[in-house]
Amino acid sequence: MKTLQDLTHRRVLTVALPVVLSNATVPILGAVDTGVVGQLGLAAPIGAVGIGAIALTAIYWIFGFLRMGTAGLTAQASGAGRKGEVSALLSRGMIIGLVAGFIIMALQVPLIWLALQTAPASSEVESLAQSYMGIRIYGAPAAIGIYVVTGWLIGLERTRGVLIVQLWMNGLNIVLDLWFVLGLGWGVEGVAIATLIAEWSGLLLGLWLCRDALKTPAWKDWPRVFERAQMILFARVNRDILLRSVMLQAIFLSFVFLGARFGDVTLAANHVLLQFLEITAFSMDGFAIAAETLVGQSMGVRSVARVRRAAVLTSFWGLITVLCTATAFALFGPWIIDVMTTSPEVRAEARVYLPYMVAAPLVGCAAWMLDGIFIGATRSADMRNMMALSAVIYVIALLILMPMVGNHGLWLALLISFIARGITLGWKYPALERAAG
Repeated sequence: MKTLQDLTHRRVLTVALPVVLSNATVPILGAVDTGVVGQLGLAAPIGAVGIGAIALTAIYWIFGFLRMGTAGLTAQASGAGRKGEVSALLSRGMIIGLVAGFIIMALQVPLIWLALQTAPASSEVESLAQSYMGIRIYGAPAAIGIYVVTGWLIGLERTRGVLIVQLWMNGLNIVLDLWFVLGLGWGVEGVAIATLIAEWSGLLLGLWLCRDALKTPAWKDWPRVFERAQMILFARVNRDILLRSVMLQAIFLSFVFLGARFGDVTLAANHVLLQFLEITAFSMDGFAIAAETLVGQSMGVRSVARVRRAAVLTSFWGLITVLCTATAFALFGPWIIDVMTTSPEVRAEARVYLPYMVAAPLVGCAAWMLDGIFIGATRSADMRNMMALSAVIYVIALLILMPMVGNHGLWLALLISFIARGITLGWKYPALERAAG
């Protein structure tokens, strides 16, 4: 019998910290990819890897909803003691993920062409980028399948498995980068092959970590896997999360594009400061995922008290994290800016807008944590609708503030969108608790 006492601070940290450590390895891989091709002494390979990686990441990101949807549904099935459905969810998600990946492979010619049209470059860079993407795209089924495996492990609190997969993939990728590019002289193609091998091996390792699900007959009980009601639920939850994510991405893309209106120096300064937001997001992600897991399991148990305790405990650590992050940005922000750029003009401009980065973690905490809470509860329609309302508020803030105070107005509008997401989801939170009863 599960009790409130088994939801503890230690349990929250056990779920969250492996995710935080896993996230910390992501920028290291990007730096090694860039550094390895940089040893070739030419600008074109660096640009090709940059464009190719961003384009493929954007394509795969479309299916990122599989990670969140699988986590919430798996956590609820686990909390309700439905072991057969837990196994079926892994199969259901993997089938959808692999099919999506093979469709991307089949459509690689138009997709690569579209990516290069979106980010035009010199003929040399485009040729190298095409070679890079032409190799890496064969990892699409694995890259998307890893979303499913990751979500399934998160739903069962097995975030150490997520860390193991990430460390293996990134570590192998780095070793193969060095061997293929510097040792064998394969250039950009070597970087692509290294990533391709790392992705497929990462999926196989992830499935091995999920092997207990494959020991039960439920994973291949096809009537259960394709049960109409569960398929509709899976599709609805993931559709809503996808729409919410597209709107969120649109806000950030509009921020980047609108920042270009204020000149190259301001655009560069904004880009530098956005890295502060990425640091915050990586730090918060672990506790938001802990909320997904523990709130989801509590919803499965149908206990309002457990849902509330899970939300409070994870949010407590989220608040601690943003307080530390904001303090670090206030104390060390100028130094971080200087590390990121050597341009005196960009450094000076970034310092002007640094206070917004000190404020961002604080005003965004509620939005980040409530995202995790609502994903765990699979209240995806509320997430979609409140994101739409927040996007409208963001646009109104832009229209009012940008003409008045320029780039300051752009930053204020972005922070207002964070606040709007927190307030609107907070408004819907009582309904989430009622649904648990």
